[in-house]
Amino acid sequence: MDDMQWMIAELTLHEELMMERSIRSLDSTEDVDQVKGLCAALIRQSFHQRKLLSQAVSRIAEMDAQLACLE
Repeated sequence: MDDMQWMIAELTLHEELMMERSIRSLDSTEDVDQVKGLCAALIRQSFHQRKLLSQAVSRIAEMDAQLACLE
């Protein structure tokens, strides 16, 4: 299972603080249309990232299997 350690995403303190600042900025927004636009953009981004990650993990698994066959 140690081989899968690379898949654990850990944020640095700086990244966590930046994320929290973005969330608080959104919480203070009263413009509903802006929030809707942001939500739509995040949903699109999420779908694209999910697809990319799926393809990347499949490719890594394929390469790992090829390497195992060579050994």
